[in-house]
Amino acid sequence: MRPVRTLAAALDEGALVLDGGLSNQLTAQGCDLSGELWSARLLADDPGQILAAHTAYVRAGARVLITAGYQATFEGFARRGIGPRRAAELLARSVELARAAAGTSPAEIWVAASVGPYGAMLADGSEYRGRYGLSTAELERFHRPRIEALAAAGPDVLALETVPDVDEAEALLRAAEGCGVPVWLSYSVAGGRTRAGQPLTAAFELVAGHEQVIAVGVNCCTPEDAERAVGLAAAVAGKPVVVYPNSGERWDPAAGAWRGPAAFDPGRAERWRRAGARLIGGCCRVGPGAIAELAASIGSQGARGEAYGGRSGEVHGGSSGEAYGGRSGEAYGGSPGEAYGGRSGEAYGGSSGQAHGGRSGEAYGGSPGEAYGGSPGEAYGGWSGEAYGGSSGQAHGGRSGEAYGGSPGEAYGG
Repeated sequence: MRPVRTLAAALDEGALVLDGGLSNQLTAQGCDLSGELWSARLLADDPGQILAAHTAYVRAGARVLITAGYQATFEGFARRGIGPRRAAELLARSVELARAAAGTSPAEIWVAASVGPYGAMLADGSEYRGRYGLSTAELERFHRPRIEALAAAGPDVLALETVPDVDEAEALLRAAEGCGVPVWLSYSVAGGRTRAGQPLTAAFELVAGHEQVIAVGVNCCTPEDAERAVGLAAAVAGKPVVVYPNSGERWDPAAGAWRGPAAFDPGRAERWRRAGARLIGGCCRVGPGAIAELAASIGSQGARGEAYGGRSGEVHGGSSGEAYGGRSGEAYGGSPGEAYGGRSGEAYGGSSGQAHGGRSGEAYGGSPGEAYGGSPGEAYGGWSGEAYGGSSGQAHGGRSGEAYGGSPGEAYGG
């Protein structure tokens, strides 16, 4: 259900369970996530799969859903031939899908609109390095249009996540100023520093006294790095802490495989909570099973088995479709198109054009050009190629395949 409290008010009362990795759940559902858009491709091509993945986490006990917008940008969509008006609709759809999944539960469930780093758009692994060679002002100009589009869709919070360095964090916070939506800021870290090598003390100090920021912390890191960061974030920033690490396995690009044991332990959640964590979940390769255990661990929802509506053994002991209550088609009420309540075009309550409450122009309160304050060119700050200082080819630096030594799907855990 749509929450009656703000997320900040809820965090004042106790810890909430976040969802887990969206990509690994989509992969488990049989989705192909290869390509530069990663899971964001499905916003256009198969939104029913995203709804199904969100619903799996709702059933596991998640109380905050992070949208499929991490890799969704105007520039990334443009490379697929999707113009700015349609891209804005897809960004809004990411929020709507999470909200629809939240509506399947009688509990309050908050929607966090994912805002990934600049490097996620490049699809070359640089979100784990930072230091892109751009100024803070240039990064702010990149992030602002997407943040404005997401804020207009009405999420409960913006998740500024997997941020590799303090400079980009500053740019994101500047871009979010005045958008009317609270934010959380979450760094990707390694060895007690940001991925760009800055001390975490400086990273967390950035948000101290920043009223729009309702939580700060880390994600997309090892559980061990997460544990070290929680207490520091709470002490330095004086805010609730958000923490959602990966499973702990490590990607071997030469072998094209994950190595080592999974180290994500829901039993750590109580220590994190005592240290100041109030938003606790998982990132890459942390699935609904682990989130169900996490929810049981911190008391957000009943027993582990009940979170899925059956015995624990049934959750993990059958096909993907059976894990959530039956065959894939039955799991969410019918075919993917029907998962929204009818045929694909009717998914949001009418024909494709009416999907967002009326004709395309009416969807955001006026004509598409008016929706973001001017003509498409004005709305996003210039021509796509000019926005980042060069032609489209120069802006992105290389082919996606070169970035990780394997397919993009493998790079992120599916």
